[in-house]
Amino acid sequence: MKICRTIEELTSTIEEIKQENKTIGLVPTMGALHEGHKSLFRKAREENDVFISSVFVNPIQFNNKEDFEKYPRDEQKDLNILEECGCDIAFVPTADEIYKQEPKEFHFGALEQVMEGKQRPGHFSGVANIVSRLFLWTKADRGYFGEKDYQQIAIIKEMIRQENINIEIVSCPIYRDEDGLATSSRNQRLSPEARKIAPKIHQILEKSYLQRNSLSLSQIKRFVEDEFEKIKDFELEYFLIVDDTTLQPIHTKNPGHGVVGCVAVWLDGVRLIDIQRYY
Repeated sequence: MKICRTIEELTSTIEEIKQENKTIGLVPTMGALHEGHKSLFRKAREENDVFISSVFVNPIQFNNKEDFEKYPRDEQKDLNILEECGCDIAFVPTADEIYKQEPKEFHFGALEQVMEGKQRPGHFSGVANIVSRLFLWTKADRGYFGEKDYQQIAIIKEMIRQENINIEIVSCPIYRDEDGLATSSRNQRLSPEARKIAPKIHQILEKSYLQRNSLSLSQIKRFVEDEFEKIKDFELEYFLIVDDTTLQPIHTKNPGHGVVGCVAVWLDGVRLIDIQRYY
C-alpha cells in the first residue's frame, strides 16, 4: 500500500494509474475505521482495479469545536486496517495541505434545509469541499458511501451535478453490529451502559416498519417519537419521514418515490443517527 501525504504525490500517482486505463474506486473516510468502513472497502476492492481511501478529519464540516476535538483518531490503526483490506493508496493529508486553496461555499437549497443541514449549519458545505477535492484529485470512477448518512449521499449527488464531476456514487447498505446498532466511529465514545441502550434506536425503527401497513405516515412518526420519549436516556433531536429523493418531509407516499425515516438522537453526550426505509 502506498501512503500519500501531499496532493502532488497523490495526483502524480493517479496520472500513472490513468495511463494504464485502470478503474479507481474511492472511499473517503475520517478514520476511526470500523466494520462499516470495511464493508465499503470490500465493495470498492471488488469493483475496481485500484482502491483508494482517504483518512482525514475534516475540520470545516464540524460546527461544534468540541465534537471535532473529541473525534477519535488512531492513524496507525487505520493504516493497518486499510492494508488488511487491500487498499492500494492511502491518502493521509493535513488540513493545511487540503486547504491550500480557501474553502468554497456550497449551497444545496431545500436538500440541506432539513435534518442534518438544519441542525448543523455549514456542515454540508464542509463535506462538499473535501469530497469534491478528493474526487478531482483521485479521478475516481466510483465513490462509495454508507447509507446511514442518507442525506449526505443526496448532497454529494447534487454536488457532482453542480460541479460537473464525472463519477458514479455507490450507496452501500448500513452495516450493523449483531445487536442492530449502526456502526459508527462515534460509538466508541459511548459508556458501556449507554452502549447497551443504543441498539434500541434500531429496534424502535424496526417496530415502526412492521406497522407501516396499518398506520399512516403521521401515525408512524408519532409512534417513533413516543417510543423514544419512553426511554429517559435518549434525547430525540429529530425524527422525520421524508421523500427518498427530495428529502422533504411527507405525510403521504408519493407514487414512484420511496419513503425513508431519518433519526438523530443524543445518548450519553453522543449524537447518533440512523435511517429506516418504509417503502
